[in-house]
Amino acid sequence: MINNVVLVGRITKELDLRYTPAGKAVARFNLAVNRDFKDANGEQQADFPNCQVWGKTAEVMADNLRKGSLISVAGRIQTGSYEKDGQRIYTTDVVVEKFHFLEAKNDNSNHSSGQQHQGNNQQNSSGYHQSADPFDSAGESINISDDDIPF
Repeated sequence: MINNVVLVGRITKELDLRYTPAGKAVARFNLAVNRDFKDANGEQQADFPNCQVWGKTAEVMADNLRKGSLISVAGRIQTGSYEKDGQRIYTTDVVVEKFHFLEAKNDNSNHSSGQQHQGNNQQNSSGYHQSADPFDSAGESINISDDDIPF
């Protein structure tokens, strides 16, 4: 069976970082993910999936992401339920296993655009930092007309 999800969106508010009684970090957040179409009024539509992330990845995300941060997440869908006031409430969450920063931080710290972080207390990155614009030191500019673009 396959249970994979990949989303790109913006954090809707500060991450809610907490710790279990055993000391394991867990952070919860919502991601604003635009749909591929607009409504009848021409307004952009979005979904706001609930996300959770565990361990060191939760701490890294809580320390480095703010409301409005653009990220990609990869993980799995997890469903559950609980009872509140005698009524069964069903939940659906994205359990984040890894994520990427998709834009440079505003304070120009050492995190690069596109840096990847993965669960199980591992961090994957290329080992070097690059600027937010990968073409800023390319030298001369390139002129491209709309006719040169294949789509």
